[in-house]
Amino acid sequence: MTTWSVRLGAAAVAFGVVVASAVVPSPAAGVERESGYSALIRRASYGVPHITAGDFAGLGFGVGYVQAEDNICVIAEKVVTVSGERSRWFGAAGPDDANVRSDLFYRKAIDDRVVERLLEGPRDGVLSPSDDVRDQIRGFVAGYNHFLRRTGVPNLTDPACRGKAWVRPLTVTDVWRTSWASMVRAGSRALLDGIVAAAPPAASGTAGTPDTPGAAAVVAARDGASSGIGSNAYGLGARATTGGGMVLANPHFPWQGAERFYRMHLKVPGRYDVEGAALIGDPIIEIGHNRTVAWSHTVSTARRFVWHRLSLVPGDPTSYYVDGQPEKMRARTVTVQAGAAGAVRRTLYDTRYGPVVVVPGTFDWTAATAYAVTDVNAGNNRALDGWLRMGQATDVRQLKAVLDRHQFLPWVNVIAADSRGEALYGDHSVVPRVTHALAAACIPAAFQPLYAGSGQAVLDGSRSDCALGTDPDAAVPGILGPAALPVRFRDDYVTNSNDSHWLANPLAPLEGFPRILGNERTERSLRTRLGIDQVEQRLAGTDGLPGKRFTTDRLWRIMFGNRVHGAELVRDDLVTLCRQQPTATASNGATVDLAAACAALARFDLRVDLDSRGAHLFTEFALAGGIRFADTFDVTDPVHTPRRLDTTSPRVRTALADAVQRLAGIRLDAKLGDIHTDSRGERRIPIHGGRGETGAFNVITNPLVPGVGYPKVVHGTSYVMAVELGPHGPAGRQILTYSQSTNPNSPWYADQTRLYARKGWDTVKYTEAQIAADPNLRTYRVVQRGR
Repeated sequence: MTTWSVRLGAAAVAFGVVVASAVVPSPAAGVERESGYSALIRRASYGVPHITAGDFAGLGFGVGYVQAEDNICVIAEKVVTVSGERSRWFGAAGPDDANVRSDLFYRKAIDDRVVERLLEGPRDGVLSPSDDVRDQIRGFVAGYNHFLRRTGVPNLTDPACRGKAWVRPLTVTDVWRTSWASMVRAGSRALLDGIVAAAPPAASGTAGTPDTPGAAAVVAARDGASSGIGSNAYGLGARATTGGGMVLANPHFPWQGAERFYRMHLKVPGRYDVEGAALIGDPIIEIGHNRTVAWSHTVSTARRFVWHRLSLVPGDPTSYYVDGQPEKMRARTVTVQAGAAGAVRRTLYDTRYGPVVVVPGTFDWTAATAYAVTDVNAGNNRALDGWLRMGQATDVRQLKAVLDRHQFLPWVNVIAADSRGEALYGDHSVVPRVTHALAAACIPAAFQPLYAGSGQAVLDGSRSDCALGTDPDAAVPGILGPAALPVRFRDDYVTNSNDSHWLANPLAPLEGFPRILGNERTERSLRTRLGIDQVEQRLAGTDGLPGKRFTTDRLWRIMFGNRVHGAELVRDDLVTLCRQQPTATASNGATVDLAAACAALARFDLRVDLDSRGAHLFTEFALAGGIRFADTFDVTDPVHTPRRLDTTSPRVRTALADAVQRLAGIRLDAKLGDIHTDSRGERRIPIHGGRGETGAFNVITNPLVPGVGYPKVVHGTSYVMAVELGPHGPAGRQILTYSQSTNPNSPWYADQTRLYARKGWDTVKYTEAQIAADPNLRTYRVVQRGR
């Protein structure tokens, strides 16, 4: 048994927690005791836990414990959701309430034993999760339950769930269900409403409308991962830095709820040592670094599901033809308890391809036709193993090999760099196997424009040869294999800001890939263009900072330079226009005086800093559709075109008039920090950053409250990491903008948010020397005897 470097007290041992001063553990610290769990936890500044254990079960135990300490209500609510019990505990206004729809979706997955079936098979990390990952999940559950047991639900300090009956001990199955829910976020979960609403017409119904998909299809069936989340990331190679590789991680995620990040550093000596962040409730680092490799993720444009148009058997709308033979749909009646609304029962339908889905007006279920979807992430049980093995890679080439083997990234790109100075970009995500040949042969003519425009593939479900098939190098059937995915290694840089793979590096465009991955040779977003422009200016030495290469200080200053690219391009012409024509007609027909708006925009410094005046006015102008260009996109100059405001378009002046109206009661020249805030208790913290629609790089989505301002952040910059990989180990800066804990009684509820407000940072703390130097280090051990 390992001797620990903290002294145990008998009473503390009984509870399984020991608190000590800042103590550096022995190299073998954290070893799991026989027939139990043990982990050493060192809380550094801002409550960030550095967890050491002897194996992955002990590591998971430590993670489960600290996450319960800081965010137990978030995890408990996630479990309520995936258990199909939101209506029971949080109420429902009726049988079609959002909670009921969610419960029907998850209860169907439970009844179908989706998670249980995914855990069957050889434990190789591809066909079924490895023993290391299973141990980590088992430990996470034990750690969470250990905290809950020793604290008690009535004694929780977070008022959001103190004393609530829906807070209960976890099971291993609960955690696997939350993982599965994350996998299908951009697929069947995005189509949840259409799955639970799908019902056959009467057998005597009409033949239905012809296949004429409209714009509603693109909206209703959009890639769900892009709804509410996004990201920026840089991978910088040796030619862009002063030494080894560097990575900027800047995911844009919700500031509340189940998709908040949590910072941590996890270590099993000799096997795993990674610092970074994961979504709350996940036991493994998803964005971060080890000693020699760092990586981040951005939401990919690739689609995660395909439609199958079903030709139905006349007189039987729950049977469909495949190769001329009828096949019966599988019907399952799902029941949920909806509180005062009572029991809600719904019959849901599955096909050989997946569930039947309805999008009214576009993908209708008629007497002749229905539509089913294949969600290629519905069988993705590879992600936790993939992230675990990514954390063990020693360079980006090894990291790429991990991606090739596991093919696990559910809906994100990867951007990485290593200490040798090589950078990697890849949309190495899980993508349906819609090749050029399959698209040409199996997407009906009526749906070809939809595929060309949006990447949504509608395949002919009446032909078995139009199934997704198998690539010989793919981890599993039905997805594009590694050879078909866009990947680029560079020694200068790669970048992504949620546009497609095409311009990961403008000097070497990625072209010729299936449309389902994303568009090519088309106009990029303002944020993508700014992200590339910032790198180009840095390497040219024209951005006002010293030298022509990146350091972590310069990278941090660029990240929070808060440039607004749309304003950089059109503000001057907009001011000239409104001075020449100082009144305009708003969308409601009212005449609006633009004089004050012109003055405010003239003072606007083209940034979204706390002292920027008029930034909110430009934001409302952009949201009203005012950024309209006179010139066209030039494929030979994609970063810098288009760039001239179309001053002849009536919509430009109307958008400015609409913006002025929307801001009634708010000074048009107000400082951003006076009206753009987030609350922590009774305190309002000023928040810098701006909307992506304006071309802001540092995205903060803070909806307008008329007459008040922007008092609550809902989405945007979350975990930020600027790390360099040098000969002495990683170093750099990081921050979690909304802070580590959702508990208003936690000391880590607002501290990083205040730090963010002043553009501050926490340092990377990876080596023992870096950890020991933290002035706020607090060490304790969590122990559970017996399993």
